[in-house]
Amino acid sequence: MITPYFKSKDKAFTLLQGDVFELLPQFDFKFDMVFADPPYFLSNDGLTIKNGKITSVNKGKWDKSKGFEYLNDFNRRWLKLVRNKMKDDATIWISGTMHNIFSIGQILTELDFKILNIVTWQKTDPPPNFSCRYFTHSTEQIIWARKNAKVPHYFNYELMKEINDGKQMKDVWSLPAIAKWEKSCGKHPTQKPLSVLTRIILASTKQGAWILDPFTGSSTTGIAANLLKRKFIGIDTDEEYLKISKCRKL
Repeated sequence: MITPYFKSKDKAFTLLQGDVFELLPQFDFKFDMVFADPPYFLSNDGLTIKNGKITSVNKGKWDKSKGFEYLNDFNRRWLKLVRNKMKDDATIWISGTMHNIFSIGQILTELDFKILNIVTWQKTDPPPNFSCRYFTHSTEQIIWARKNAKVPHYFNYELMKEINDGKQMKDVWSLPAIAKWEKSCGKHPTQKPLSVLTRIILASTKQGAWILDPFTGSSTTGIAANLLKRKFIGIDTDEEYLKISKCRKL
C-alpha cells in the first residue's frame, strides 16, 4: 500500500515521494497519458547566462553526467516500467535536448513504441550563448509516441487546428520559457511552462483522463492537468520539489 506524500481534497492531484523504480511496480492501474521530463545528465560544471548573470549549468546531483552507457540503461529501465502502466491506446511525451533525446528515441523504438512526432519547442526568449563560439541554444525536443503501433491513439486534431488560426498545427511550437509568476511557490531548475503542458494535454487526452509524471519536479504537468479537468499522479524523490508542487496545487 503506497502512502501519498500529498493528495488533494478533490482527489485529482496526488504526489508520491520515492524512487520511480520502486513505486511504479506497485501501481495496480494504468494511465491514459504520460509526460516525462527525465534527467538530462548535463550538469558538467559549465557556465551559462541566466537573467543577465553568469551562473553554473549544474542542476543537482540527480543531473550529474555518468556516461552514455548509464544514460541508456537508465532510460531503458524507466521506459519499460512506464510502458507497463500505460493503457493500450495511451501515449507518452518525453522532453529532452541533444544530451538525452537520441537515447530516448533509440530506446522507444527498441521497446516497440511507435514515435508519432518529434515536436520542437522553440523558446521565444532563450538565454544568450556564453562562449560565443556556436549558435544560441533556443529549442528543446519533445517526443510523442504511442504504446502500440497497431492501436490507434487519441488526437484532438480539430482543437489544435482551431488554436492555430484554422491551419494544421506544425511540429514546431513557438512558446515562451517559464514566466516569473509560475515560480511564485518556489523555483525548480528545469520547470516547464504551463503553455507547453496545456497544449500537450489538450492534444492527446479527453476530460477525466489519468496522467502520470514519473519525474514530476514542481508538477507543471499536474497543474495543467487539473486546470483542464484531468487527474494526475506525480512522483519525485526530492521533498523540496514536492513541497513546491503541493503549494502550487493549493
